[in-house]
Amino acid sequence: MLYARHHGVMRIPPRLTRLGAASALLSALLVGGTVTAGPAAAAPTGSAAPAAVAASVGSICYGDLSAQAYDTLDLIDQGGPFPYSQDGVVFQNREHVLPAQSSGYYHEYTVITPGSPTRGARRIVTGQRAQEDYYTSDHYSTFDLIDFGC
Repeated sequence: MLYARHHGVMRIPPRLTRLGAASALLSALLVGGTVTAGPAAAAPTGSAAPAAVAASVGSICYGDLSAQAYDTLDLIDQGGPFPYSQDGVVFQNREHVLPAQSSGYYHEYTVITPGSPTRGARRIVTGQRAQEDYYTSDHYSTFDLIDFGC
């Protein structure tokens, strides 16, 4: 099993099944499939796989996230309580950086920024059906799909 360091102890990542776009690409390459990227690319109808990730979305290893991001992911898994009333609201994807989905697909959560008098710029945005998680440190300008496999 894969483990990630969290607050000085080894633990199983909360979403081990959410391996992200890098795993989808690797799987496609190993079995000879194809992967498409772009804002309008989507998983086949009835598939539980996440939509293909937009070309402008990067990836980040779960183990490279901040302690505050781990805390936010834990709160999401537990269903709250969240530190801000805006946490859990629908993320509109107005910037069109994430793959296009219907309204209500994405939800956003604050990653606390130590020393900031406001919510800061860091967020986790979750995808509802495919359960993908994205991290942004710059208030939606760029996103990284969290890879729970590293």
